[in-house]
Amino acid sequence: MQNPNEDTEWNDILRSKGILPPKEKEVTEEEIVNMVEATIEEKQSKSGQQLERLSLDELDELEDEEDEKVILEYRVKRIAQIKAEAAKARYGEVREISAEDYVQHVNKAGEGVWVVLHLFKQGIPLCSLLNQHLSQLAVKFPATKFLKSISTTCIPNFPDSNLPSIFIYFEGDLKKQLVGPLEFRGMNITVDELEWILGQAGAVPTQLEEDPRPKVRDVLFSKLKCDDDLSDDNDW
Repeated sequence: MQNPNEDTEWNDILRSKGILPPKEKEVTEEEIVNMVEATIEEKQSKSGQQLERLSLDELDELEDEEDEKVILEYRVKRIAQIKAEAAKARYGEVREISAEDYVQHVNKAGEGVWVVLHLFKQGIPLCSLLNQHLSQLAVKFPATKFLKSISTTCIPNFPDSNLPSIFIYFEGDLKKQLVGPLEFRGMNITVDELEWILGQAGAVPTQLEEDPRPKVRDVLFSKLKCDDDLSDDNDW
C-alpha cells in the first residue's frame, strides 16, 4: 500500500481532491527554538506576577517547584522592599512638641521625611476632631511624622482665629500651610477628606483617587429626598 505521506505526484492529486488529508507541516529547528524561548519567557512572566504577591514563607515553599534562580531574585527583591518599608515605618503616632522641640523635629526631620504639624488649642471642637483624625492617619501612614503643638506654646501670640492650622514640611522645608477653619471644611470633615487633603500636598501616599467630600449635587439630592419623605409622612 502506498504511503499517504510520501511526496508523490499521485498523493498531491489526492490531497488536492480532498481524498487525502493535508500533509503535516515539518517544524524546523529554528521554529522549535523560538517556541521553547517563548514558552520560557511566558512562564517567567507569569511566575513573576504570582511571586510578587507571595510572602517570604510562601516563597520558601516554592523553592522545590519553581526555578531556583527566579525565586532567589524575587526573594532578594522582597527582602529589600520589607527592609525599606520597615526603615520608613518609624513613627505611627502623633507626638506633641514644644517650641524647643521644633528645630529638632521639624527642621532636622531628616532626608525623605514628611512632617505634618498641627497647631491647636484645647476647647476648640474642630481642633479636637482633627487631632482624632490625625491619630488614625499616623497609624495608617507610619512613614510620615505627625506632630501637634498648642499654638501659643509653639508660636507666641498665635491668633485663635487661625486655628486649627496645619503646616506640611518635607526635609525641613515648608511645602503647604492650611490656616483657619475654612481650610478644613468645618466640623463635617471626615478622616478620608483629611487624608485626601494631606495626600494632595504629598505628605501621605494616599490611595484615594478622588476627593471623598460629598458633591453639592449629592447633598441637594439628599435634602430633596428627605423633604419628600417628610411630605409623604404628613400626607399620612
